[in-house]
Amino acid sequence: MKRPAARVRVRVPEVERPLTRTADRVCDVVDITRALPEDAGEILTLQRAAYVTEAQLYGDPFIGPLVESAEQVREFIGTGVVLKATAGARIVGSVRGRLNGSTCLVGRLVVAPDRQGEGIGGGLLAALHDALPDATTFDLFTGHLSGGNLRLYRRLGYRETHRERVQDHLTLVHLRRDV
Repeated sequence: MKRPAARVRVRVPEVERPLTRTADRVCDVVDITRALPEDAGEILTLQRAAYVTEAQLYGDPFIGPLVESAEQVREFIGTGVVLKATAGARIVGSVRGRLNGSTCLVGRLVVAPDRQGEGIGGGLLAALHDALPDATTFDLFTGHLSGGNLRLYRRLGYRETHRERVQDHLTLVHLRRDV
């Protein structure tokens, strides 16, 4: 039986904004909760926006997160654990997890491009760790050129286990966090 994720409130410190934007808030409160099937379209839109830079980095517009359908996202919401981060009515981040034995396979950690660097990704991963108390390890992967992702995962206690060359232009870095 799936346990619903506890509601988590993450206080995100205000980061310096360009002068062209108005930022009169001192901080923003982001709620992290379990995604619902009706969130699939917005999560997919967010996912595509977040993964465009990855596609450009690797010169590959056909990476999985960009070609996935809303129905596939909806299906994962129904069978796995999908958490969403919301600021007001807007979904600003999401992460997925699925238990395989006692290992949680983490995937599709995304944060809206205009909200990256504010701690939302780390908050989502921490909430995923809490939402799956039966997991003894958390496994994920990212591309070898994705320096920001690698720094985040290492900062959160993930350690590289191995690398896997999947294409001439892409080597996957596999990381694990033991509980």
